Amino acid sequence: MTEEKKKIMLVEDDAFIRDIYEVKFKQDNFDAVLAENGLDAIKKLENFLPDLVLVDIVMPYMDGIDFLQEFRKNEKWKNIPVIMLSNLSDKKQLDDVAVFGVSEYLIKSHFTPSEVVDKINRLLHK
Repeated sequence: MTEEKKKIMLVEDDAFIRDIYEVKFKQDNFDAVLAENGLDAIKKLENFLPDLVLVDIVMPYMDGIDFLQEFRKNEKWKNIPVIMLSNLSDKKQLDDVAVFGVSEYLIKSHFTPSEVVDKINRLLHK
């Protein structure tokens, strides 16, 4: 019997970064859904319950902080681990996301996709 694929949602407005992570998730046998912003992610969450969410902070329509506020209000989603993946390293941003129980806060430019997948695997106890 094969192990069920872990489900990942990536919420990222940069198409280039989404594409890179989509390839990496496929290589590492994840079932991934990609969203362009927080609003898009909320819609997709109605039909896809991920094991973990990666979310950027700065996005159009609904940014990562607003997304987290909505995400944590929902009973189905509130206990799903979240990794913030951003280029912002501002102390205030870190404090803002800490309130929402973010598991990790990673600066995009400091981590390769492989390193991010390693963190995902550790969080999911793969």
